[in-house]
Amino acid sequence: MKKITVTPQSGLILEGGGMRGVFTSGVLDCFMDKGIRFPYTIGVSAGACNGLSYMSGQRGRAKYSNIDMLDKYHFIGIKHLIKKGNIMDFDLMFHTFPEEIVPYDYTAFATCNEKYEMVTTSCTTGKACYYDEKHNPKRIIDIVKASSSLPFVCPIAYVDGTPMLDGGIADSIPLLRARELGYNNNVVVLTRNKGYRKKDEESKVPSFFYKKYPNLREAIAQRNMMYNRQIALVEELEDKGELVVIRPTKPITVGRMEKDTSKLLDLYEQGYQAATACL
Repeated sequence: MKKITVTPQSGLILEGGGMRGVFTSGVLDCFMDKGIRFPYTIGVSAGACNGLSYMSGQRGRAKYSNIDMLDKYHFIGIKHLIKKGNIMDFDLMFHTFPEEIVPYDYTAFATCNEKYEMVTTSCTTGKACYYDEKHNPKRIIDIVKASSSLPFVCPIAYVDGTPMLDGGIADSIPLLRARELGYNNNVVVLTRNKGYRKKDEESKVPSFFYKKYPNLREAIAQRNMMYNRQIALVEELEDKGELVVIRPTKPITVGRMEKDTSKLLDLYEQGYQAATACL
């Protein structure tokens, strides 16, 4: 297994995956324990959320928000979809939590030397957008909320007045983004086992969804193929020894909207151990 060596050309790419993101929380807590920082980090959806706590150096914060808070506040479920039109309690996740429960350290984030980007998908163009906001707390929350807004079960979010949804629609594993910026010594954190592929076919988008946004509908329809191409590239470069991939080694039993905290804790520990093995 190739070991992690951080250089000025090192990037860290964090896939999403809903509650499977607790694996990433374990990886990032290990990095924080070992004092490992990357010149460039980019996060998508759950990866964007976890990456924020990594950038501010708040070890254990992502684990607390994903596991302890879920056990206490039950912030995922159909009841939220019925009451607020959102399968997750975004008021709790993006306001009460960062403002009151475990306040986010915006100062530490603003003053860190490393570059951090979060990925969203523009509803108008269907293309990925990359944001590196570090100084405006409201805009930071707008971006990470948009990056985490799953299609069909979350309302459209807005960044600078532009309608946005989950970054994983247009760019699930933004390795090419890192390489375009000159970061060629990369670590990719995935939340699926090696060899995983989505069904290599178009996704059906019901006619009553996103009528105003044909490019978004097309991006959602093509997402499976896009994701499979990205995974194929990651595995190709991994086989060539050009990057390090950290992924779950056990079969994944955690769903995107998983509520079993014992499963989540086990996946978190897997992440910590997998990162340790790469150091």
